[in-house]
Amino acid sequence: MSIFLVNHTSSGYLQRYTYPLAIVSLSAAALVSTVSSQAATYHLDSTHSNVRFAIDHFNTSTNTGGFYNLTGQLEYDKAAKTGYIALTIPLNSLNTGNKAFDITLKSADFFDIEKFPLAHFESTQWHFSTDKASSDKDSAAVSQVDGMLTLHGKTNPITLTAIKFNCYFNPILKKSVCGGDFTTTIDRTKWGISKYTLLGMTEKVELNIQIEAVKQ
Repeated sequence: MSIFLVNHTSSGYLQRYTYPLAIVSLSAAALVSTVSSQAATYHLDSTHSNVRFAIDHFNTSTNTGGFYNLTGQLEYDKAAKTGYIALTIPLNSLNTGNKAFDITLKSADFFDIEKFPLAHFESTQWHFSTDKASSDKDSAAVSQVDGMLTLHGKTNPITLTAIKFNCYFNPILKKSVCGGDFTTTIDRTKWGISKYTLLGMTEKVELNIQIEAVKQ
């Protein structure tokens, strides 16, 4: 089956073009798909975003701390099941609640922030799970985010497990906000931070990441 398209020429005559219906249908579908799959852009809200860490202290207590004032950008389309996030983490924002310990961690023995003041995370793939019990066709939820973490001058892949991720309309900002909590455990020696491992201090560090971003 074919369809006819009529075009008015500059001289006033009519031109008629014949196109197979399949081609027109595919072109229209491609256009709709392109428009619907465009992810919205969100800018990170630094007041609701942070990276917190926990590391075992010689099988006794657990040392904890966090990094704040994060910046970055989120792109997210729930219907298309796509996402992207890029984070910049200022290491000088480190806070453990103990100023002396903060100074130690910022030194060349650990983060060496004078040489490496920033850490970066950039996602490479988002994973979604579907609630089969739900009748909502858009019930797919973020389950995992893969990406690359640059820290201490080295870049390695990590996988973030999504504890929760959701979007809502913020009545104060009068804008859509998306955010969630993620967790992962890394081996700090892969980033060249190996102080005290030979004395028995673990190389495993638990990271808990909280993000919120505002739609632009």
